[in-house]
Amino acid sequence: MTAAVVTGLGVAAPNGLGVEKYWTATLAGTSGIRPVRRFDASGYAARLAGEIDGFAPEEHLSSRMIPQTDRMTQLALAASDWALADAGVEPGSYATDEMGVSTAAGAGGFEYGQRELTALWHEGPEHVSVYMSFAWFYAVNSGQISIRHGMRGPSGVFVGDQAGGLDALAQARRSVRRGVPLVLSGGMESALSPYGWVARLAGGGVSESHDPARAYRPFEADASGHVPGEGGAILVVEDAARARARGARVYGEVAGYATTFDAAPRHGGAPGLRRAVEAALADAATDPSDIGVVFADGSGSVAADRAEAEAIAAVFGPGGVPVTVPKALTGRMNSGAAPVDTACALLSLRDGLIPPTAGVRAVAPDYEIDLVTGTPRSWYPGAALVLARGAGGFNAAVVLRRIA
Repeated sequence: MTAAVVTGLGVAAPNGLGVEKYWTATLAGTSGIRPVRRFDASGYAARLAGEIDGFAPEEHLSSRMIPQTDRMTQLALAASDWALADAGVEPGSYATDEMGVSTAAGAGGFEYGQRELTALWHEGPEHVSVYMSFAWFYAVNSGQISIRHGMRGPSGVFVGDQAGGLDALAQARRSVRRGVPLVLSGGMESALSPYGWVARLAGGGVSESHDPARAYRPFEADASGHVPGEGGAILVVEDAARARARGARVYGEVAGYATTFDAAPRHGGAPGLRRAVEAALADAATDPSDIGVVFADGSGSVAADRAEAEAIAAVFGPGGVPVTVPKALTGRMNSGAAPVDTACALLSLRDGLIPPTAGVRAVAPDYEIDLVTGTPRSWYPGAALVLARGAGGFNAAVVLRRIA
């Protein structure tokens, strides 16, 4: 089967809009976590978020599109433009039925939904936008991206919390292997409104610390939970032969994937995570010793972090592979987080640098992992592993490999 490679990246993260701004900020340890500004969060126990600053939808979308779309879709459309431009895909590069879309979403258009429900309550049904019928829907990003870029090939959406972002990438790989030359894939989330905020808090595991530098500390012994974030990434996944034929630059191959499910406590143990890692390595025909870095899920929950550390140590040996959690700078972006981690891993392959995990002073001594902290670490780029876990027991693992 043909190899599925990533040729373009579009990143919208709280610490940087665009690939190079995000990558520079991540290597420098620049955080996008700050007090919530888009609504008054003073009455809530948790008041910090990874909030994107400086995104002006009118710079990326027509005046007709803005009233039809939630912020998450506006970000997704902008990121899809950036990804295609980064890949050098011009109009006419592929026929419309040769391109598909596979995205993930965990929430949907909460902000849009809250605004229209408020109008319904205070002003009546005649004041609710007709676009409410789809703007809130978790599948809307796939639909709007396909319309914007004339992509009429196989398309779909995955819902699996954090793990969904890797599931969408895996579906893109499957489509390419079945003959679709190009698939836009990834995830984008934005639910920073009171409606979305209450839903996030009800899910549990959110840090109530008011210190942006210490609120989200994955793999510390006294970790206090995670910080919610908004954003994500869209990636161009392409048939390797077709990409080479048009002279595209390749970031890396989506070499292996596996998913498992644990019927376990929401924030507790995960025997399935180890199985997912081992199966992804087998799918990529890759030995654990070939993996040079693990981009961990890093939930910030003590129980979940311990379970993840145990799974990593069981596969790679105690301290056997560098581990990093770049999302400590952005917050956990639901289904948008793993695509950003994937983009980060591909940039790590490109530049031979492992970004550090921010905010962590000392890893819990019984975790037995080599967490990269402080400053970036050089490595010989060969293969990277990206992990994601979703609330309720979802596990996903992807192996990315550098190719000549």
